[in-house]
Amino acid sequence: ARRLVEAGARFVTLAYGFWDYHGNNFGNARADLPMLDQALSALIEDLHDRGLDKDVSVIAWGEFGRSPTINKDAGRDHWGRAGSLIVAGAGATGGKVIGASDRDGALVTDRPVRPADVACTIYESLGIDPRKRLLTPEGRPVEILDEGTSVHEIFS
Repeated sequence: ARRLVEAGARFVTLAYGFWDYHGNNFGNARADLPMLDQALSALIEDLHDRGLDKDVSVIAWGEFGRSPTINKDAGRDHWGRAGSLIVAGAGATGGKVIGASDRDGALVTDRPVRPADVACTIYESLGIDPRKRLLTPEGRPVEILDEGTSVHEIFS
């Protein structure tokens, strides 16, 4: 990913592993999480060491959270009520936690952040007005995002 950025790529997407742990959640996580931790921390450290951390955003995010209860197959199912993500670089303040869930990780209890808020924050960090209107091929104006507000706490 770092080499692609250095070569001029403006966006790099990495997919890692199989995270749909509907069964054997703990065994799968024990195998995958150490490798993810090593790769993600190495990327962030590498970008920092080369001075690219101010210009590159690193975002680790799934499309939803995982259920707070273990299912019959020792797994976790899809859960849209609460989730988490990691943001580093591009001016983000490190070591910050924004929001909270209940003790089971089932429901957001403080500072809810919706996917549209994350998208709004990413667009703004790239210098793109998320409310900018683009024209469809038919000439109809459409906002890039029609909802969401930036999560400014990431950068303070």
